[in-house]
Amino acid sequence: MYKQKKTIANSNWIKILGGIFFQISFISTFSQDRLTKEDSTLPASQRNGKITAQWYDRAVFSGKGDGPQKENVLWYRTSAKVWEEALPIGNGKLGAMIFGGVTDERIQLNESTLWDGFAQDASNPNALKALPEVRRLLFENKNNEAVELAGKTMMGNPSRIKPYQSLGELWFDMPLANAENYVRSLDLSTAIATVQYRLKDATYTRESFADAASNVMVVRFTASNKGSIGFNLRLRRAKDANCVPVADDNQALLLSGQVSVKDSTGKQRGVRFAAEVKAVAEGGTVEVKDGVLSVHEATSVTLYITAATNYPGLLQLAKGVQTSNIDPEKECNKTLRKAITVPYAQLKSQHIKDYQRYFNRVAINLGKVADTLKTLSTDERLAQARVNGKADNDLIATYFQYGRYLLISSSQPGGMPANLQGLWAWQMNPPWNADFHTNINVQMNYWPAEITNLSEMHLPLFDLSNALVKPGEKTARTEYGARGWVVHHLTDAWGFTAPADGPQGIWPMGAAWLAQDPWEHYCFTGDRKFLSSTAYPLMKGAALFMLDFLVKAPEGTACAGKLVTNPSYSPENEFVLPNGKVSVFTYGATMDLEIIHDLLTHCIEASKILNVDADFRKQCTETLQQLAPIRISKTTGRIMEWAEDYKETDPHHRHTSHLFGLYPGNQITVNGTPELAEAARKTLEARGDNGTGWSLAWKINMWNRLQDGDHAYKLLSVLLTTKTLPNLFDNHPPFQIDGNFGAAAAIAEMFLQSQQQTTNGSYVVQLLPALPHAFETGAVKGLGTRGGFVVDMEWANGKLVTATFTSKLGGELNVQLGDKTVKFSTMKGESVRLDGELKKVTSQN
Repeated sequence: MYKQKKTIANSNWIKILGGIFFQISFISTFSQDRLTKEDSTLPASQRNGKITAQWYDRAVFSGKGDGPQKENVLWYRTSAKVWEEALPIGNGKLGAMIFGGVTDERIQLNESTLWDGFAQDASNPNALKALPEVRRLLFENKNNEAVELAGKTMMGNPSRIKPYQSLGELWFDMPLANAENYVRSLDLSTAIATVQYRLKDATYTRESFADAASNVMVVRFTASNKGSIGFNLRLRRAKDANCVPVADDNQALLLSGQVSVKDSTGKQRGVRFAAEVKAVAEGGTVEVKDGVLSVHEATSVTLYITAATNYPGLLQLAKGVQTSNIDPEKECNKTLRKAITVPYAQLKSQHIKDYQRYFNRVAINLGKVADTLKTLSTDERLAQARVNGKADNDLIATYFQYGRYLLISSSQPGGMPANLQGLWAWQMNPPWNADFHTNINVQMNYWPAEITNLSEMHLPLFDLSNALVKPGEKTARTEYGARGWVVHHLTDAWGFTAPADGPQGIWPMGAAWLAQDPWEHYCFTGDRKFLSSTAYPLMKGAALFMLDFLVKAPEGTACAGKLVTNPSYSPENEFVLPNGKVSVFTYGATMDLEIIHDLLTHCIEASKILNVDADFRKQCTETLQQLAPIRISKTTGRIMEWAEDYKETDPHHRHTSHLFGLYPGNQITVNGTPELAEAARKTLEARGDNGTGWSLAWKINMWNRLQDGDHAYKLLSVLLTTKTLPNLFDNHPPFQIDGNFGAAAAIAEMFLQSQQQTTNGSYVVQLLPALPHAFETGAVKGLGTRGGFVVDMEWANGKLVTATFTSKLGGELNVQLGDKTVKFSTMKGESVRLDGELKKVTSQN
């Protein structure tokens, strides 16, 4: 993340919270930046009308509700007080945060395509003319002169992007209640959020889910006593929208508007959007009056909610189409009219079935759950973890499955990829715009996609990459005179590819890193058609840019005669020059070289598989041979972050960019490059065992690759006890979802890795390569490997008991456990079961 914005965020933290201790309250910066002094005794419909961070549920909670006695559930004994305590639901397009209020309920809504801004070419035509001089200055160690010149000539125009925005909020006020034995929960196995409590002699239940097939969010209120449900409901947004009754329907509200943004001619260019809520009651009455939907004396009420925008879509943007004729209001009306014809039970069943075909692929068990833990709510278990300094194993298993849940809920085929907050953002201007940060964050979002058997969820990222190719090609030509496509350190829904935010945004490695993901998708799925039509074109385009961008370092420089990047930047770090001044620009940053090595290596392999582009393959091979190598500092024994062995301004910096080759790359390995692996270990030790949420997740993965499960577990404990919010969202701070995804991938790689290859190119499946002592006994089912295998395994006392490999593709199966390796030939669909000694178990046994 961009350091300057982090500083602003931290400043707001201090200013707004006024000393409230974050570890106790878990209220983030951005949950308080619109806190108002409303009278909490008033119902929502009578307050000042502003959407606020703090929600005042006037209900009194009594008794002690018992949570669901099953695995994969988050549950709590009071309603959420702030957004970071609310529970997320989503179908990849529609998202909501459910607060679970009793007297006052708040449901915050998102629609994945509701972005500020519009498509425009931000490439700077002055950049190409200045590029040779910027390079000369950097090679002559005039770093800050280069920074100054680049800042004046190479930044995008505009040099900022617009944010992803909240759709709006539903506000309910209901009778003042003394809620007995209250429980709100999120069942990860069904993707249904539930609220239940007793009020006098009645039991009230509320279920909420987001169905992907119908693109409808459903909230159903039921009560054990007839005619006992009543509430007032408002639908509103902080800006750019109006809420009106739906024509010819006195049981529905329509929110519609247009994001207020104009182009240079003054023309309004913002996205048009709409959201509609429709109430269907059993018994009682429903009416809309003065902008309030009211329900009286109903036995059950089902709310159907949908939303739409006129965003053209990533597939259209990839074709150069930047506008759309979609009418959001008509889309909403059509969607709801169809949804309400389906009985609730059928809609719920359809939702569960569709969701579980993804979620049920993987199961995890990390040992027996103590009876004392079963009685603790999720926030109580987090509090206990903070006291103990580590989370219990069952909470870790839930956290792992929560990461998978969030990916399914925020990234569905045909939709938008998960952004910095996944799908869920309550502000008009969320932290770091809730954009797609391409210098690690959006890539980290997809680290669990393949290994946790959610390959389909990976597809939206490739759609985004394809949408970036055309604007990225223009930026490559305009700013660098290069072929191929380029993306810098961030992008948005509109295809922004130019440098942004400041000179540190002149980091043209985003496309090259994004090109790793389609290759990984091919490695896990073996989808040759995808490799040919999607992966290879993206990879080749990114590689063509790099082939043109690389320059030979002149005599007298640290990498003389070798190919390096220039200008170069190691996200988002600074260093001290020999004259004592601080700078960010250099040439040949180690991360650049590792990303390029990764990209060119994969291009060579892909071109061989497809039997195409022999000349291009040769150029990639020759470039690899001339690429500056990873270097080890003679003074510290660590991996050098820059071409020069500069002193760091922040030795514990959150980014560990120069270890890309360890993870997510595979250039540094314990067995293949032991000297580099040892230098990487020293680098991680020096960086320390703390960090932001996502930074910890990255380092956990790196310790896994070094096969040090106990150290990985130590950092996982830090993540869960210091950087996890009450609803298990990752806390940068503030909330960023990448830490959830990165940690889910890390937990999986403790049990299974498959990045190493044999001499013939087959992948080696490593069992329990980084198993912590804390996970002495357990089982996982359904994890994926490169080469197309699905693995189930059990272990006890730290040793493998059995492992079963099901081949999706057929081919060679190489299995490694400790120092022992075995090999088998498999047919597509065949399963191979091995015992703890890697001996094949026949059906007769």
